[in-house]
Amino acid sequence: MTENDTMPKAELDEPPGQSGNAVLTAALHKRTPRPALWADVPDEQWDDWRWQLAHRLNSLEELAQIIHLTPEEIDGLTAEDKFRVDVTPYFASLIDPDDPQCPVRRQVIPLGRELQAFEGMMEDSLAEDAHSPVPGLVHRYPDRVLMLVTTQCASYCRYCTRSRIVGNSAATFSRAEFELQLDYLRRTPQVRDVLLSGGDPLTLAPKLLEYLLSSLREIEHIEIIRIGSRVPVFLPQRITEDFAEMLGRYHPVWLNIHVNHPKEITPELGIALDRLARAGVPLGNQSVLLAGINDSVNIQRELVHKLVKNRVRPYYLYQCDLVKGAGHFRTTVSKGIEIIEGLRGHTSGYAVPTYVVDAPGGGGKIPVMPQYLISQAPGKIVLRNFEGYITTYDEPLDYDPHAIDHLDAQAVERLEPGQAGVSGLLAGKLSQLKPEGFDDIHRRDGIQHRLNANTQKWQRFHMGEALGIPQEDTPLNGNGKTIKVKNGKIKNGNSRKSNGKNARKSNGKNGKNGNGNGNSNGNGNGKNGGHA
Repeated sequence: MTENDTMPKAELDEPPGQSGNAVLTAALHKRTPRPALWADVPDEQWDDWRWQLAHRLNSLEELAQIIHLTPEEIDGLTAEDKFRVDVTPYFASLIDPDDPQCPVRRQVIPLGRELQAFEGMMEDSLAEDAHSPVPGLVHRYPDRVLMLVTTQCASYCRYCTRSRIVGNSAATFSRAEFELQLDYLRRTPQVRDVLLSGGDPLTLAPKLLEYLLSSLREIEHIEIIRIGSRVPVFLPQRITEDFAEMLGRYHPVWLNIHVNHPKEITPELGIALDRLARAGVPLGNQSVLLAGINDSVNIQRELVHKLVKNRVRPYYLYQCDLVKGAGHFRTTVSKGIEIIEGLRGHTSGYAVPTYVVDAPGGGGKIPVMPQYLISQAPGKIVLRNFEGYITTYDEPLDYDPHAIDHLDAQAVERLEPGQAGVSGLLAGKLSQLKPEGFDDIHRRDGIQHRLNANTQKWQRFHMGEALGIPQEDTPLNGNGKTIKVKNGKIKNGNSRKSNGKNARKSNGKNGKNGNGNGNSNGNGNGKNGGHA
């Protein structure tokens, strides 16, 4: 990685005032007021994203020029092992200099308590590096990957999930590592969706970012490219018309911004979002639930309303991760559920984000929500709405779930090796999900004997072929008897042929379908191990 591969030292291949700054100039009456420190800065410089990056604030002395710092903020800024501090002049202009609880200030100015350890704290709380086949690429879900392309940001959030590498220029990714990432994607047709993140991808030099986008677009099975970025929020000057047009050349490209509080939604951000939307880029927002910043139904409602007015769909509301430095930002999960309770039904459905806990240890995003299904019985369910209105829904008594089978057979089934999960149980691809080592533990170092030698007794009987077992010959046990199914009627059968050849055939076939059984060595696991 050369020094020109990150935006702070980017190649001047795009004139500072080119395209789009005229729009900002025309919107002078809507500008965010500047602190006195920058009152004399010409608009042409202020609107230049390179000027903004070159004049970021990061020291106690610089920040003291615009903020009346508290003793705890001074402790945070002078700590030797603090997470990186950098604040663009534009974002700093949103800070209330006299309010230590200012929601913008809290997100970017460190506190002394940031260094305090807390229960469950981890360096890599989402185990991203453990699920990384090549440097910077995280392949956790079956059909999509996270592609980390830089460790640099325009400004730095104090609760950063990737603080283990973010902000460290020595840890950023090289061109050789980009090629490893791209090579992995070329030879992994299972992947259809790539999310660029970091750091912030929009801090890359323009030519490097476009190289990555064009390389991804050349891979036939990559259907969509997503970008996660806070640059439009920290540095809206970066989103020029030329830049938005460049993104549009690689459609479908989606972009998620990161806004946590309504105060961050300014005229400048609105202009940047408008340019992206006009370039055909679908926009979403990911917020983090932060104690003392946005853990309020009223604040969240105002936030999502302002987002949708700017054509941004609220996407996720994250529970704060168990990462170093984030302890004082964490809320209870019940607070998040309360917020969703205050949004669902009380405002438009497309303004309600999905509240998720990103599972510690690498389990991925787990949605959490209020309970709307109260009870159920055959043919009837009991539901409640946001007002507490309780009703019943009568389910059809003649519903045939197999009527769709002829169309379903024509649909493309995407393979998810080892990750079928609960969906695989419902589809009949798995009979059970077993913790690692389950069968070994329960054998207790025992011997194979006459009662446990025959694994057929643990095979399930199926009327259909959900597990690939022919309807005409479905084994029930290993005692020389099979269940015969003919035209939906069960017949008893007793033949050496079915006990031998056919039993072995169905035993092996079931194992290959990953139902957790069907292994002749008696360990109760099939080829795919029955684990997801």
